[in-house]
Amino acid sequence: MEQFWSLIQKRICRKCIDGNGKGDCRLPAEQACAIQEFLPQIVQTVKSIDSDSYEEYVRALRSSICARCPGQGENGVCRKRDHLECALDRYFSLVLDIIEDVKARPTSVVA
Repeated sequence: MEQFWSLIQKRICRKCIDGNGKGDCRLPAEQACAIQEFLPQIVQTVKSIDSDSYEEYVRALRSSICARCPGQGENGVCRKRDHLECALDRYFSLVLDIIEDVKARPTSVVA
């Protein structure tokens, strides 16, 4: 997981609107970044899919990750997602690219 998190911090956190431009998160202490909170489940979900369809990955994200998130109601509506306040939803395509890049590397290569 450390490999994924390190790359996410380098490629996403530094540019995240919830950050300080240096990779440090500015979310209030009582709020968690969905990417960091659910990273193991995100990686597992992405690794379980082999598709050229981005929408298939999004469907899997919604059913396996968003369904566990306290921000999403039982009806599937998520206020954070609807108001662009969810880092996972905002940056999922970049997270997906990072996971797929790591998956494609030989097992001996470490980032």
